[in-house]
Amino acid sequence: MARPLALLVILGIVVAIQRLEPTGFAPTIALPLGFSLIAAYLLGGTVEWLRLPRLSGYLLFGLLCGPYLLNLITATMARELQLVNGFALALIALVAGLELNAKRLLPRVRVLLTLGSAIIGGTLALLTIAIWLFWPWLSLPDVGGGHRQLAAALVTAALVASFSPTVTIAVIAESRARGPLTDLIMAIVVLADLVLILVFAVAMQFARWTLGAAEADVGLGVQLSWEIFGSLAFGAIVGALFALYLRFVGRELTLVLLGVCALLAIVAPVLHFELILAALAAGLVVENLAPPEGDDLREAIERGALPVLVVFFAAAGASLQLDVLAVIGGVALVLAAARLGLIRAMAGVGVRLAGIGDSPGRFMWMGLISQAGVTLGLATIAAAEFPGWGEQVRTLVVALTGLHMLVGPILLKACLGRAGEIAATAT
Repeated sequence: MARPLALLVILGIVVAIQRLEPTGFAPTIALPLGFSLIAAYLLGGTVEWLRLPRLSGYLLFGLLCGPYLLNLITATMARELQLVNGFALALIALVAGLELNAKRLLPRVRVLLTLGSAIIGGTLALLTIAIWLFWPWLSLPDVGGGHRQLAAALVTAALVASFSPTVTIAVIAESRARGPLTDLIMAIVVLADLVLILVFAVAMQFARWTLGAAEADVGLGVQLSWEIFGSLAFGAIVGALFALYLRFVGRELTLVLLGVCALLAIVAPVLHFELILAALAAGLVVENLAPPEGDDLREAIERGALPVLVVFFAAAGASLQLDVLAVIGGVALVLAAARLGLIRAMAGVGVRLAGIGDSPGRFMWMGLISQAGVTLGLATIAAAEFPGWGEQVRTLVVALTGLHMLVGPILLKACLGRAGEIAATAT
């Protein structure tokens, strides 16, 4: 009872501050930042008692206190909280890289490729066919049928099928889960992110050609190639320098770590790199070039990442666009259910083809539902390129992202819990 009571007290204080503030007074970022750190943390601890991930509590806090419900965190405050996004993404992805040890993953390359081909390829193909056939019933504008509709369906399917490495990594880091299942889940979501970005680039070129929006060129393909391979190279260089520091100096790790995350968060957008990929590559290089120091660093990050995760996901919850979900919620629910069903079915096919034991492999699909991050950026590109149907697709993707951001962490937490129970029973 202590945490719920403390949460009510904090809410009361913030309400009083907002009601008693002078006319025209604009609170600084300190108010939403402090409010989110304390209240979201308390709610995260409360939902953990219900066996839900703390991350869901942070999201729920942002949703309830955000501009669409209680408005304790106004739209302006929510935007200010997102100033920590770059640093948070760098830290979260760096943690993921520290979890990807080449010695553990190399023996499972065949399994990973088999699973990835079944889950990513199968889900994308079936979603494309379904969206193509049922396009008129998805409240999307007519594009002329035939190849035009197929091109638009492929672009839409690439967005709908995408995963969220950010949310997946955060839940796994919070749970401190270790083992083959978590390695495979993280490797698959990262692989899916790369593959679906490439598919989106190809789909956009196909859509340009069939819909006549612009002459087909290699501009988008070159840009995305730069973002992918340039990001990996930049992250690898930063990671190598950090690994050398860990091996030969190894002092003031917290301060240097913050500097590395700040460097990634500042430089990556300037050079048009994908921050998640760059930070992931940096962590991967550290883990595999300096394993002992990397292990110590990973544990220190996990202990110190709590404030970052709280603010990041509270801001994400406050930014969920409930008005969009209310307008197109029915179609979004249908597509979300179809996506979940296809991921579950294709994961089952992949598990059988890869020869993984039915337990805990049958729970893997539960770790692949979250969606966020780069998906919204790609949807914005489609909306700018095709103002008619592209804008409607972006609206649909925003609604889907909101649903999956809420449901995905809960399913992943349940997946890790069941896998842990099975492992404990086996021993």
